[in-house]
Amino acid sequence: MAISKDKKHAIVAKLTDAFNGASSIAFVGFTKLTVKDSSKLRTELAQKGVRFFVAKKTLIRRALDTRGYTGELPELPGEVAVAWTAGEETTAPAGGVHEFGKKLKGALVLLGGVFEGAFLDAKEMTAIATIPSMTVLRGMFANIINSPRSRFAIALAEVAKTKTV
Repeated sequence: MAISKDKKHAIVAKLTDAFNGASSIAFVGFTKLTVKDSSKLRTELAQKGVRFFVAKKTLIRRALDTRGYTGELPELPGEVAVAWTAGEETTAPAGGVHEFGKKLKGALVLLGGVFEGAFLDAKEMTAIATIPSMTVLRGMFANIINSPRSRFAIALAEVAKTKTV
């Protein structure tokens, strides 16, 4: 179905505004995605602060051209959507799409994206998608810092048991 020029300009303006404030962008390929799954995906991504929008590839390219990202835009075959976030969790778009794509077994794939001002291919975005969230990383860091203290306390408790008996 043809889209009027006014509607195309509105879509490009919306995407340009979104990309201007985005900390990271994921390009999502989807096939045979049902309305139910699409709604569930949007809900899960929204809970992580990620926006999801389906648009024509030419309109996405036009919006990306205004930003001047480094590198080369990855190939975008088939139907394409974009997921982006403006928040602190820069891995959230790629991670959310990757996790949901595992549930759907191939109906949803990462095609590439923009991370730290540069275009990345699907392989690099998948690697970024597997990075834990910032809260999980902070927890892991706290555990590492606390680990020597807890081991020392356990050792002291064991020594105390042998000395008092």
